[in-house]
Amino acid sequence: MTLFTFDQVALRIGDSTILNSVSMAMEAREIVTIVGPNGSGKSTLLRLLIGSIQQTSGQITRKPGLKIGYVPQKLTLDPTLPMTVDRLLTLHRRVTRASITKALEEAGVPGLERRQISALSGGQLQRVLLARALLGNPDLLVLDEATQGLDQPGVAAFYRQIEAVRQEHGCGVLMVSHDLHVVMSASDRVICLNGHICCQGTPQHVVSAPEYRALFGEGTGGALALYSHHHDHRHDNKTGQTEGVE
Repeated sequence: MTLFTFDQVALRIGDSTILNSVSMAMEAREIVTIVGPNGSGKSTLLRLLIGSIQQTSGQITRKPGLKIGYVPQKLTLDPTLPMTVDRLLTLHRRVTRASITKALEEAGVPGLERRQISALSGGQLQRVLLARALLGNPDLLVLDEATQGLDQPGVAAFYRQIEAVRQEHGCGVLMVSHDLHVVMSASDRVICLNGHICCQGTPQHVVSAPEYRALFGEGTGGALALYSHHHDHRHDNKTGQTEGVE
């Protein structure tokens, strides 16, 4: 089932074109990662998807009733503000205690309900934000650089948790990330964005594309070793899911 489709979507602000002729679609249960240099429009594309901004032209079609869970780059709170995890999770929504407990368990941080937000580590806070996104039982989980500021083991652990969430909920996962090597092991499909879609397809296809290497350098080819090891037994049926370079 198709979760959403972008058809020739563009966004212009004044004289600047932020995104141009972006066409893409995403299916249920896929893990798709968007990569690109700073200023390439990655976060803007996510904001268009969730409806916080409107495109200048083109069409965005969402599955009727599509439920989106959003995990931002970071949450900025006044450190002197007393707020517990369970209070954060119940802001603007009514949820049961059992639902909170289950969401925290699924996000990999059980038992933090009474912990002050200001006392959490960066990794714990991102997982609490993941739990908040899961409370709505989303069809699509959207993560905007959700591992920013985490060390390499923390990044790898977070992506493993995302895979477990996908298996548990059967949701699609759309991520923006700069963790190129880890992304290749965590994704079914990668979209390389630089104001437009440079190339997209399986990680193996994208990492060998000249457009990708022009943006990130020849050394990014090392990601293939991790990709091949992680996907040997999981995604053989995805090898035909590539598209040519625009």
